[in-house]
Amino acid sequence: MSSEIIPIRDGEEIDLVKIESILKENIKNLPNETLSIKQFSAGRSNLTYLLKMGDWEAVLRRPPLGPVPPKAHDMEREFTILEEISPHFNPAPKPYLFFDNENSVIGSPFFIMERRKGIVVDTEFPSNITYTEDLGRKISEKMVDTLVSLHQIDYTKTKLKEMTKPSGFLERQVNGWIYRYERSKTEEIEGIEQLKRWMLKNIPVSPSPTIIHYDYKLNNLMFTNDFNEINGLFDWEMTTVGDPLADLGVAMSYWKEKSDSPLLRKGSDIDTVTVYPGFMTRNEFMELYARKSGRDVSNMNFYLTFSYFKLAVICQQIYYRWKNGQTKDARFKDLNLYVNNLIEYCLETSVNNNY
Repeated sequence: MSSEIIPIRDGEEIDLVKIESILKENIKNLPNETLSIKQFSAGRSNLTYLLKMGDWEAVLRRPPLGPVPPKAHDMEREFTILEEISPHFNPAPKPYLFFDNENSVIGSPFFIMERRKGIVVDTEFPSNITYTEDLGRKISEKMVDTLVSLHQIDYTKTKLKEMTKPSGFLERQVNGWIYRYERSKTEEIEGIEQLKRWMLKNIPVSPSPTIIHYDYKLNNLMFTNDFNEINGLFDWEMTTVGDPLADLGVAMSYWKEKSDSPLLRKGSDIDTVTVYPGFMTRNEFMELYARKSGRDVSNMNFYLTFSYFKLAVICQQIYYRWKNGQTKDARFKDLNLYVNNLIEYCLETSVNNNY
């Protein structure tokens, strides 16, 4: 795993002595060195830390501070998913150990996994990379190939067969995310009731279920230095078995284009590199996925609308925690503006267009 490494943010410290003791008790052949802990700056949800003892490195992952939504940030579930998927899918990091909350080591459940090294791209390329349109195309194609490859894993040969309920997945998702929105609502948004009715009325028939990452986006991926391979895919907390087109929809909801509606650009983060010439458009990405996977993508308007709504709810949950003082991270104070924009965009692409 790689992104900017920073000193641990105030209020997000973990007990170095306890973690060092756990490592020495559970992992063999560690260097006889003192443990150091720093934090990965990226991410708005779970907290991740770099553990380092001499040449040995690993990543610790724990839930955010404060109360969390029911069933969210389930560290044991994510640990088990990585245990099951990593033998079949090289980009998935190998998990080392899981600790629940009973021992009160750091005040929450957490797990430790291997650290992957490479290049993570988000809003810009590293200064030593010369960007070309060919590189943008190459990255786009690698992302399509990797998503198709994930969807080809036979989930029935893993514990995900027992952990998940593929039947009725999309109906549960739509109802579930509407429920999550209501639980974290902080203000009334015009048109939200019409949008909810539209989504419930227009749920398509899903293709055969597959393993889905459900948070597949550029800054959750790591590339080798030559960009020939994706050697890391992170943040598996939303992974399940379900509709692969829902996974594609989520990926495209994070994908940005230069010609995007202002509603998708205002209030969000700085543009990702996918706006650079050479990167595929969403339509090109979806068409290539369709060719390589053999799946029909003619209903993607529904999946995209639902994915933007889902993204709005995730941002709303984070904003709810900030508004209620459960986190002090100033990055979250204006997320309600982005939530409003996303809902308005969903209305434009669905209810108001009479799809």
